[in-house]
Amino acid sequence: MNDGAMDEPRPLVSGGASSDDVAFDQSLRPHWLRDYIGQARVKDTLAVFLEAARRRHEPLDHVLLYGPPGLGKTTLAHIVAHEMGGQIRVTSGPAVERAGDLAALVTNLEAGDVLFIDEIHRLGRALEEILYPAMEDFALDLVVGTGPGARSVRLELPRFTLIGATTRVGLLSPPLRDRFGIVHHLDYYTVEDLGVIVSRSAGILGIALDAEAAAEIARRSRGTPRIVNRLLRRVRDFAQVAGAPGIDRAMAVEALERLEVDRYGLDQIDRRILVTIAHTFRGGPVGLSTLAAAVGEDGETLEEIYEPYLIQIGFLERTPRGRRATRLATEHLGEHSSPGRLV
Repeated sequence: MNDGAMDEPRPLVSGGASSDDVAFDQSLRPHWLRDYIGQARVKDTLAVFLEAARRRHEPLDHVLLYGPPGLGKTTLAHIVAHEMGGQIRVTSGPAVERAGDLAALVTNLEAGDVLFIDEIHRLGRALEEILYPAMEDFALDLVVGTGPGARSVRLELPRFTLIGATTRVGLLSPPLRDRFGIVHHLDYYTVEDLGVIVSRSAGILGIALDAEAAAEIARRSRGTPRIVNRLLRRVRDFAQVAGAPGIDRAMAVEALERLEVDRYGLDQIDRRILVTIAHTFRGGPVGLSTLAAAVGEDGETLEEIYEPYLIQIGFLERTPRGRRATRLATEHLGEHSSPGRLV
């Protein structure tokens, strides 16, 4: 699950990928759709489309996956390539800066291959224009030369599948969005599915993790597989230093409290956001720029990393006048008002 800015420092409970996450995710990634956990609706319909494409001996139609970071968009792209017997080329919108970059990617594909573009909403509009005939006609229109001698050349391309992923589907231009035949939204995962994922990851990594500990880590993982695996690694560190033979619920709770991740998966910054709205601004509403200045974070970071989950669990509301903390948020803040103690 690549991220265009994956080398930037990220909070422990961010769904975005760090460079360390990328290699770790690859070691845990399933190769077949049947082994993919969660997203039942997406999985079931994608299985039908894959089987139909195989029976017709055609590449899968172009796929658009959207939803919060860390939910498995890149994993699904790799699974599609594996199921269809092709190779996958991975890039991101910000990494494709010139027409030549895009031309090099698509001309190096073979029939049945997958081109995966993460953060496709950040692809320049001029590059989208080049992508349209590649998606529709499997052809690349290039201008050779300059001035009066310039001429257009059309290169035929092998039939491939483009898979685009985005966390902000509203920023995708309608002409590009309309060229995807298969569009799926990925939702946050249930605690039960995350428990299965973390137990599977523990087995692959050789970590002794009991069922109650798996459930505790899953509960604090913000509905996100990448976060559940990241927390597993950090809890493992605490268990190893403590000399514990494995991870039980008590060890998981102790480690997660020391990491300041509470029972809703909220970290220090989440709580600072809620406390600022609830106390400093008397529950809100408060504008994004004012809130960002008050908590000392970038407004885009608040909007993309923290707000979606706070809204999802009913702790935050967006209104025309700004952000408001809900009654559920103030009740939760009151539950662990004593310093240094999380629940």
